[in-house]
Amino acid sequence: MRRGTVQFLQVVLVLLGVGALALLLWEPHLEGRNAHATLFAIYFNDPFLAYAYLASLPFFVGLYRAFQVLGQVGANHGFSPASVKGLRTIKHCALAIIALVALGECLLLLSPSDDRAGGVFIGVLITLASMVVATAMAILERTIQNAERREVSA
Repeated sequence: MRRGTVQFLQVVLVLLGVGALALLLWEPHLEGRNAHATLFAIYFNDPFLAYAYLASLPFFVGLYRAFQVLGQVGANHGFSPASVKGLRTIKHCALAIIALVALGECLLLLSPSDDRAGGVFIGVLITLASMVVATAMAILERTIQNAERREVSA
């Protein structure tokens, strides 16, 4: 893969991470119940918000590992054991996101709220995207492992 393409993809990952972090910090201020709340009330009186921040950690770990894997691909080490380990970590992060979103959906459905549809829909979208990422990483991991075996046996 060309160096310029790898750098472009790394920039896209950084922008995705910065955008996700900005959304995580900015969105709570837009909720109707937080319109006139203090920062303390927004961030420390909402256990679901704390759970959302905790559940976002696998996303950022996965982005970091994807950045590292792209760096290895750019250095022509795309078929190395380190790349396989990075892909496996990304796959595990995607699976952790699926599990954490499922738990968050259960908490949302058990809460006494009357407006669950938006949260459930966003959870379904995040789950579907994470399933696509986990599947793609599993396929890439298996492909690279098979390529390594062929190189060793040849």
